[in-house]
Amino acid sequence: MAASNRSPRRGGSHFSAGGGTRPSATRASRPSAPATGASAPRSVLGSTGVSSRTAAATRRAGARNPRSPKGGPRRRRIPLAALAVVGAIVVAAVAAFVLVPSLMSGGGADDAQLAPEGTEVTITIPDGSGAAAVAQVLYDNGLIADQSEFLSEVRRTEAESAIKSGSYRIVAGSDATTIIELLTTGPNASTAQLVVPEGFTVSQIADAAQESLGISADDFLAQAKASNYAADYAFLADAHEDSLEGYLFPKTYDFSGEESVTADTVIRAMLDQYQAEVGSLDLAGAAQALSERYGLELDENDVLTMASIVEREAVTDEQRPKVASVFYNRLADGMRLQSDATLTYSLGRAATAEEINSLDDPYNTNLHEGLTPTPVCSPSLASIEAACEPADTNYYYFYITQDTEQFSESYDEHMQAYS
Repeated sequence: MAASNRSPRRGGSHFSAGGGTRPSATRASRPSAPATGASAPRSVLGSTGVSSRTAAATRRAGARNPRSPKGGPRRRRIPLAALAVVGAIVVAAVAAFVLVPSLMSGGGADDAQLAPEGTEVTITIPDGSGAAAVAQVLYDNGLIADQSEFLSEVRRTEAESAIKSGSYRIVAGSDATTIIELLTTGPNASTAQLVVPEGFTVSQIADAAQESLGISADDFLAQAKASNYAADYAFLADAHEDSLEGYLFPKTYDFSGEESVTADTVIRAMLDQYQAEVGSLDLAGAAQALSERYGLELDENDVLTMASIVEREAVTDEQRPKVASVFYNRLADGMRLQSDATLTYSLGRAATAEEINSLDDPYNTNLHEGLTPTPVCSPSLASIEAACEPADTNYYYFYITQDTEQFSESYDEHMQAYS
């Protein structure tokens, strides 16, 4: 999964002294886990004219008295016709000085805001656009410095009638000949792409599908039920609450080759991707091994649920196995997970301190023991790997920000790290 698909991290664990009974000494040793190479701050704690020349001219004009002081020298009156002639000459001079060069250049190189050379710019040429309209689009997007020069090249190559409408990806810095060849070849940018960052929820995916593909978000949510796909995808047998949460794999999807794109088309593509990415991990075997290691009863969906919580809590891939170990250790010793991210998922927004401490919600892991009813997002492959093979630690707490991480065995150590 490309790093660019990563969504901003939000929330954090809300560990407190009341998170369950924790052994006073170092916890009993468990069979060592196989070594793993799994690839907004995580706050973990108990509970922004007129130019000076014009202004000066205005002051001078206001200082003039239209009538000479009595007894003072009389000013000669200038005929109105003469003033009109002088005014016309001035206007003509300004027009010649300012307007004519602009018209001649069609957007000069000195005024052009060119895109950084080498960057890829996506543009759309509307249906029926003539060469002049195309030149304007290119100029406005910083792909050409001079519209007149571009139009001259279009005329020289007799390409005006061959330019095709549609969406294009053009590398800034390309010369006019290269751009014209591209525009006459045809569109090269898909307008049927769906970008699903790691950590997105089903609801966020539905909104993205509506914005990118024109699929109603309500229709998408109505279709996104595990029962609609369990017959074709065996891994959905353990899906809880008839939910596809966690199973819609994060990735950039291109549906430009499809005749029609529906909610079903998108969901099947994402389930196919999940199957391809996660199939080699053996979640069933991992669930069994983890159950034995921690004395828990886990199924595949439980492992995926853990991966989704890890996704929302960790900042780097290196942190994920340790974050997973903290949560498994807490589950094994009867402690509540106390992850703020789980209640944030249920509310659809950041939870307040009061809600975290008092709201009776099945996704409030500060009050309810065990895992959440369903995953809380679409986790990355790195988070799923970490949930399958957590680090072997005695950690029960962590404090993570974009710049800092601290894993602790006791609450006192944790509080020292936080303070």
